[in-house]
This record gives sequence, C-alpha cells and structure tokens, in this order.
Amino acid sequence: MSKSSSWLFGAVLGGLVGSTLARLYAPYSGKELKAKICDYVKNVRYEVEQAGVEKRAELEAQLEELRSGKA
Repeated sequence: MSKSSSWLFGAVLGGLVGSTLARLYAPYSGKELKAKICDYVKNVRYEVEQAGVEKRAELEAQLEELRSGKA
C-alpha cells in the first residue's frame, strides 16, 4: 500500500469507528436531543426578552426622572 492509500484507509476506518462510538455513547436519542436543544433555546430567548423588558422599564424611568428635573 502506498502512503496516500494507507492514510485514506486509516481516515475512513477512523471515521467509521468514531461515528459508531459516538452513537453508542450518546446520552440521548436524536429526538430527545432536538427537544432539549429547542427547550434550551426557548428558555434563553425568554430570558433575553425579559431582560430587555426590565432594562426598557428602567431606562424609561430614568428618562422620565431626567425630564421632570428631579435628577
């Protein structure tokens, strides 16, 4: 075997072994993992929206304070 063909054989074999091991040791099935990722994204989106609402209320209060001349 030449160097390039043995390297190619090793790369293909390593890919097959790696993908097999990844499937065997994966903690969740594809559907479960997708559901967990979707839940995580929804949670992060909700938290960001809530932080935006809170910050907007804070800034509006500061703006009103500045406009009224209390600051």
